[in-house]
Amino acid sequence: MNVLLSPQPPFFPHQHEPSRRSPPRIMSQHTMASRKRKADDDDNEMSISPTGSPAINSRQLSRPSKKVRAGIELAGRPLPLPRLLETLDKSQLRAVLQTICERHPGIGHEVMVSAPRPSVNGALEVLGEYQDKLRAAIPFGNSSSEYTYFRVKQPLMALVDALGDFTPQFLPPVEQQTTVSLEYLNHATKIIHDLPDFDSQQYRHHKDGAYDEISRAWALVITEAAKRGGGFHLHNGKWDQVLAKHNQQSGGKLEQAMNAMVNEVGWVGANSNAHGQGSSSDPNSILNQLINGTYGAPVQVGPF
Repeated sequence: MNVLLSPQPPFFPHQHEPSRRSPPRIMSQHTMASRKRKADDDDNEMSISPTGSPAINSRQLSRPSKKVRAGIELAGRPLPLPRLLETLDKSQLRAVLQTICERHPGIGHEVMVSAPRPSVNGALEVLGEYQDKLRAAIPFGNSSSEYTYFRVKQPLMALVDALGDFTPQFLPPVEQQTTVSLEYLNHATKIIHDLPDFDSQQYRHHKDGAYDEISRAWALVITEAAKRGGGFHLHNGKWDQVLAKHNQQSGGKLEQAMNAMVNEVGWVGANSNAHGQGSSSDPNSILNQLINGTYGAPVQVGPF
């Protein structure tokens, strides 16, 4: 039996049907290495480039904040203490400190304990300032003793009081070094020599009192120096001759100091004790030579 089969049309792929994909290509090792290097280079450019760094971008966008004193009006106010102290000179600062110490004795004691001891140069500098004020107050030309005294009375008393305060500072037992004490006494005695001389005796008591006090100071230092090596420092520094000149210039008002030099120091009084009682009536004795200011002068022997 013949079966009639309908003819089937030939099969053509639809135009919208996706075409078959070609099999993937196998990349060579060289190509993969090239692409990897390129990716690494891109990452490096991103990390080096300022625009590619997110941290820098955030920093560039941020702005420093300014403190604004909102609602506070500008007004005058006192200086802070350190700035105020910078404006004070030495005299003003001394006056302020002295006032505080007088109001609060405890602070004054703390200052005295903490402050370093004054040196001879420091004391002489202060005494020199008082001496300059005294010289500035002396009137020009020939003036009567009364007028001159009342012109210089205040700075004269200030200088004498300062001498009376500084001198015990350089005496034993406060000052242990004899040379320091003698150095101060030498300069202090010169200051007393320069005090004005008045014709009237009633105006001389300031200078006479200063001579009496400095003479007792010399005697104390000489006595202490004699206990140390028989007064070697006195002999080595020729302080016996220095004192003799001061005594001569003062008109013999340092007698107490001169007696201490002879009585306490053996090598000074040896000559006077060599003959009997050692009477000071002998014009050639060391005591009389010291008093007359001729000690240490060349001695003429024989008829020459």
